[in-house]
Amino acid sequence: MTETRQNPRIRYDEGCLAAHALNVVGDRWALLVVRELMLAPKRFQAIRHGLPGITAAVLTQRLTQLSGAGVVTHDAGLYGLTDSGRGLMPVLQAACRWGALHPGHDPRRFISPTALVISMTAMIRGGEGPVTAGLSMGTEAYTLHLVRGVLRPAAGQADADFTLSGDGNSLARAVYGPVPLADLARDGVIGLAGDPRAAQDFVDLFRLR
Repeated sequence: MTETRQNPRIRYDEGCLAAHALNVVGDRWALLVVRELMLAPKRFQAIRHGLPGITAAVLTQRLTQLSGAGVVTHDAGLYGLTDSGRGLMPVLQAACRWGALHPGHDPRRFISPTALVISMTAMIRGGEGPVTAGLSMGTEAYTLHLVRGVLRPAAGQADADFTLSGDGNSLARAVYGPVPLADLARDGVIGLAGDPRAAQDFVDLFRLR
């Protein structure tokens, strides 16, 4: 495993802790690279698949910077996060909540599977559970455990009360949109297996505002 720590590139010459954090993860794409690794390690091309606007050269540069800062690890072709990197989960969740309050969000733009799941952990409203939901999105699958209003995701498929399938955008439409799941499944927008009532009750817990 390679994990070398270097001083971050100084872009903000301040003693402010927020400025220091931005010196580490404030470059364009850096925090989104962390997002794509938050739920599971990935190979280089899988990271690029979740960030369709990034070039290979820029991704290589960001991974090198984040590795040098002690945020990302690289072992046997897989990139992952250190404890420091995983500590950015609340930052991503806060960014989701903050972004939902500001106009201009266009949900028709690309949404990666990882981005959707992280947004769901941020935007859930109540729900005691226990409920286990499966999300199947092409090469990525997640199992979501809801207990006492807290949603905990795990990579991979496991036994679930229901499973929703589709790409990130179609499942975002299912989770956050007004159309009932049964209608989306009937029209072929998503796949729905398992308990349809439990699935609808589950997605009713999520609101962007």
